[in-house]
Amino acid sequence: MSALAPVLEAFFTERLVRQRNASAHTVAAYRDTFRLFLAFVEDRTHKAPCRLDLADLDAEVVAAFLDHLEKVRGNAITTRNARLAVIHAFFVFAAVGHPEHAQLISRVLAIPAKRHNRAIVSFLTPEETDALLDAPDRATWLGRRDHALLLTAVQCGLRVSELCALRGGDVGLGTGAHVRCHGKGRKDRATPLSKTTAAVLAGWMAERAIGDKNPLFPTAHGSTLSRDAVAKLLAKHLRSATASCPSLACKSVTPHTLRHTAAMALLHAGVDITVIALWLGHEQLQTTSIYLHADMSIKEAALARTAPPGAVPGRYRPPDPLLAFLEGL
Repeated sequence: MSALAPVLEAFFTERLVRQRNASAHTVAAYRDTFRLFLAFVEDRTHKAPCRLDLADLDAEVVAAFLDHLEKVRGNAITTRNARLAVIHAFFVFAAVGHPEHAQLISRVLAIPAKRHNRAIVSFLTPEETDALLDAPDRATWLGRRDHALLLTAVQCGLRVSELCALRGGDVGLGTGAHVRCHGKGRKDRATPLSKTTAAVLAGWMAERAIGDKNPLFPTAHGSTLSRDAVAKLLAKHLRSATASCPSLACKSVTPHTLRHTAAMALLHAGVDITVIALWLGHEQLQTTSIYLHADMSIKEAALARTAPPGAVPGRYRPPDPLLAFLEGL
């Protein structure tokens, strides 16, 4: 067995699990990156992964892998950068035990993340939100489940993984109704429920006799919904909602869009950005600032306050016929 295998094993067992106590989601993300990377190197070098050495993973190979992600697999630049961050973390760990590869490691660590465009977040308007919430057929228990799930997502702004992980005991329906979740970064937080959402959840939990340990939004077999299942049911109800709200057809709506919708509803209600960050479980306020960029009404209000008084609209006219000719090209 080559030097790569024991170093990679130690990276997962020692660095990620024992030293950093990384979450299962983090370990899975790192694992998937190396499964893709080692498969790519195997195709390139015709060496089995267990026979690869650190010298086989030089900067040229890493750069080729990153190009492969974008051009062959069709991954976005953000995904490419996330994979590179994992590879960087591994080589930082490998540098401690293998100083003989210092030059190779420094070249890999010198590969920069690629800059990319940052799109404005997409969210649903109140009319679109109402149409989506009305789409599930509440004459069936699946429709009532989907309605309760979508209402909770839109009002609480939970991540889809947090939504799927909710149990009956995470919902408090007494004074100060709320939902508790264990979110990203191992942070626990509680989100208050509106009277409407609390009433819907109370009816749903009573109907299905959901206990403290039972999934709040179970499958037909009583198990926990997967992220893909939530995306699938959302897509189904979006198709129904588009009939009454055609503007939905022009939007790409994912479960994360419902989280953006909750944030924008709070922002439009005048809630301070720091409170929204706490509501969503953001560790850095900069993450929450994306909603300020998406809110056109705030920018329009700022424009109204800063517009120069007495400004006369006009159009540029070239002072010379030759300049006019050039302007017309």
